[in-house]
Amino acid sequence: MPVRLTFAVAAAATIALGSGTLVSDAAGTLNYEFYKVKVQPIFLAKRPGHAPCVMCHADANNMLRLEKLPEGQTTWTEEQSRKNFDTVSKIVQTVDDPLTAKILVHPLAPEAGGDAFHSGGRQFASKHDPNWKIIAEWAQGAMLATAKKK
Repeated sequence: MPVRLTFAVAAAATIALGSGTLVSDAAGTLNYEFYKVKVQPIFLAKRPGHAPCVMCHADANNMLRLEKLPEGQTTWTEEQSRKNFDTVSKIVQTVDDPLTAKILVHPLAPEAGGDAFHSGGRQFASKHDPNWKIIAEWAQGAMLATAKKK
């Protein structure tokens, strides 16, 4: 009987709180260190035929508004990295399924399931692109191996 009661209470709480809470719970697992080490460099990388994401998204007036790089620097300060993490995390948190987040769908080629238009071109030709996979792993809660041991 206690197991049934626990299940019933948990189910009732989930229904009462709505799906927004579930999204927040899932998004709460986004790992800053994984983001900083593996995802953030993707925004700085120059890919053949494309400008780095930061070129168009630094101080952009859209959902992915990245911080401007400090003059003469090739990466962000710690404070800027935290702001970028918050920005990108919010993009993931807006959906129930992290794999449908704009950060993954918008720059993906339409024939691979991406949006019809991205002014920066198709950064990812398919979901097999290593960089697309890294962002997807992070959006699903991946952590660095060292962080898992803590």
